[in-house]
Amino acid sequence: MESKNLKRGLKNRHLQMMALGSAIGTGLFYGSASTIALTGPSVMLAYLVSGVVIYFIMRMLGEMSVHEPVAGSFSYYATKYWGGFPGFLAGWNYWYCYIMVSMAEITAVGIYVNYWWPDVPQWLSALICLIVITAINLVNVSAYGETEFWMALVKVVAILSMILLGAYLIITNPLGYPANISNLWNYGGFMPNGVWGLAMACVVVMFSYGGIELLGITAGEAEDPDRSIPKAINQVIWRILIFYVGTMFVLMCLWPWNQVGMESSPFVQIFDNVGIPAAAHILNFVVLSAAVSVYNSAIYSNARMLYGLAEKGDAPKVFMKLSSRGVPIVGTLVSSCITLIIVVMNYLFPSQIFMYLFAVVVISAVINWVCITMTHMKFRKYCEENGVHSKFRSILYPLTNYVSLAFLVGLIVMMTQIPDMRMAVIALPIWLCILYAGYRFKISRDNKSDVE
Repeated sequence: MESKNLKRGLKNRHLQMMALGSAIGTGLFYGSASTIALTGPSVMLAYLVSGVVIYFIMRMLGEMSVHEPVAGSFSYYATKYWGGFPGFLAGWNYWYCYIMVSMAEITAVGIYVNYWWPDVPQWLSALICLIVITAINLVNVSAYGETEFWMALVKVVAILSMILLGAYLIITNPLGYPANISNLWNYGGFMPNGVWGLAMACVVVMFSYGGIELLGITAGEAEDPDRSIPKAINQVIWRILIFYVGTMFVLMCLWPWNQVGMESSPFVQIFDNVGIPAAAHILNFVVLSAAVSVYNSAIYSNARMLYGLAEKGDAPKVFMKLSSRGVPIVGTLVSSCITLIIVVMNYLFPSQIFMYLFAVVVISAVINWVCITMTHMKFRKYCEENGVHSKFRSILYPLTNYVSLAFLVGLIVMMTQIPDMRMAVIALPIWLCILYAGYRFKISRDNKSDVE
């Protein structure tokens, strides 16, 4: 017998750890070196400015999610408060974005496993990960939540340990506090590449924040959304300050910015500096956990987004098929299979596609954030016209909406200045046209069905 509704099986501790884990991924562990190279010690400012904008957007999504906790999240809200096409675009673009993220993460799993066992084919490691994570997601939402809880815990403990260890080194090694603090302004100053370098770094930084809107997707299965969602979202700014700004402050104090990451990951350097032989192995375990964690979240969110799209008629009704435990089984399997196809394609083509994939993920994430920001403005207008008072209000509406939109448009402009990302910006209008064509096909199909 099949369940007709998604089960509310995500406990408050699941949401809190998922919120923490969403702020720590491969973008921080491996992407920080390239960000530092772009902007020097002011990388802290890049993470802070970008993080504040993300917090504004999360408060907007949180207001709508608490008011109406449903599967499909901002796709549902976009349809209800903005219009049919914005909702169609938001849903399918989010699904597409996370399919691309899935491809990157599951392929990265094979690379990380090869660090320990070079003879194991990358495709085999990716396949095993895909099968195991898909199976976990098919059990029930509690199984997903529990798995994500422990994998996120590994990332949280690892990054906090790195910060504490780095703080110890600042005080004791090699020159001792406060001499090593001068690394923040030596070697060209706090912002050696100027405002331009800072702006370029923000593009890379935003990749790290991609996926944090997963909290809105979980609203349909949270046990107590009125309490758990506001609590999780209000902690976003503290996670940003601790995990990103705090980590970058420690790294920038310990080493000159123009030497960080040249020989190894910045985090490996921290471990090596205190004489831990297993430094690289520890980091590899952490980044492997991070990759599996992101893939786990991607499979979960893609299935729920397809369920939400099908629920409002923007996707085939088969995606509403639930197992006896309330799991959207078809959406989970289809998303998993498509990820497998893309991994095979990635295996057949040169590795250069990863930078293009990175750009596609960023541009897709920007579309998601624009949709959330615009939809929230429509939502607030609806509330004002109908005398509705939401329980969890966003900050400084509508000023933060306009600030966020200006920032996101600026990101797209900056992407045109980065050669490897320029193609994604050029392809953006094409992608929007494809989505519009899909929407028009859906409308014509619906009209034909009504006539019949």
